[in-house]
Amino acid sequence: MHSRHLLRPTLRAVRSSSSSTTTTTTTTAKLGRRHGHGLHYDPPSGWLFGQDPATAPKGRESWENIMYYGFFGSFFVAGVAYAYKPDTNIETWALEEARRRLETEGAVPDSTTPVKITEQLKTVSGKDC
Repeated sequence: MHSRHLLRPTLRAVRSSSSSTTTTTTTTAKLGRRHGHGLHYDPPSGWLFGQDPATAPKGRESWENIMYYGFFGSFFVAGVAYAYKPDTNIETWALEEARRRLETEGAVPDSTTPVKITEQLKTVSGKDC
């Protein structure tokens, strides 16, 4: 008996403060609709953007080629720009600066002048080739 009573719609009595004889009964279904102004769900009909699916164009739309070339073309240009961007790493700069200073002191041979490989082998091994 109690479970059947729980399944019924809940009724709530609200008494007005101005008169004790006026009683307003509100169901939960009315309470749910009061704030939402009805259901906001549209069942699927098969129509997208107002086009009938049976008469929809089968080929590409006019904007699709522009989007494909623009989107993937910009990725390609960005990849090339990233590959050829200048090296601004602090470690690369420090290595080049240390090599330049050692070259000016004479501790390391100048990297801009060509040297024969046999001369490099003499300086490394100390033997005459």
